[in-house]
Amino acid sequence: MRILSFVGACALMLGVPALVSAQGQKFAYVNSAAILQSAPGRAEAEALFDKDMTSMRAAVQKLSDSLNTLQEAYAKEEVSLSPAAKEARLKTLRDKQADYQDRTQKMQEQAQAREAELMQPIMDNVRKVLDDLRAEGGFAFIFDVAAGSLIVSADKNLDITDRVVSKLRLSAPRAAPGAAKPPAAKPPAAGPTSAPAGLNTKKPPTE
Repeated sequence: MRILSFVGACALMLGVPALVSAQGQKFAYVNSAAILQSAPGRAEAEALFDKDMTSMRAAVQKLSDSLNTLQEAYAKEEVSLSPAAKEARLKTLRDKQADYQDRTQKMQEQAQAREAELMQPIMDNVRKVLDDLRAEGGFAFIFDVAAGSLIVSADKNLDITDRVVSKLRLSAPRAAPGAAKPPAAKPPAAGPTSAPAGLNTKKPPTE
């Protein structure tokens, strides 16, 4: 799953100019990637997302295999086809390619929507904890030093990432005795959400 930035909770570019003239204000920073990696419920959300994507990946693979079969058959028979038959086969391939791209695009949009749905409660909880710690600590701003931020160096004493994680764990509901443990967490992926496996673009042969 992709790592979502704390746009609503962490001041980034908007807060930088205030640093120049701020007097007596307190600042802190967090690493949002580390927080989300340890956030309660993230591993379960990721496991559920992967489970939901299983059927989607299978559907995409089926479409991909069908398109490959048509392309391979055309390549073998091209030399023996009449111009009219060749054009008809190419049209079929182009139509299949367009259908493949349309359906895989819709599947990718569904995957992104499902990911956002699963992550929303976790993100809401993280934002609440950040707001609570900002108020408790009297911080004017809490910055995010995860990849992509403008901060290149900072005093480690201002890092409250561990405090955020601890507070998140304290606020998480306790698991019932004997409840199954979630699967081991995977490292957070950088960049945008990966499309379901098989969402590669294939082009039909040209005349």
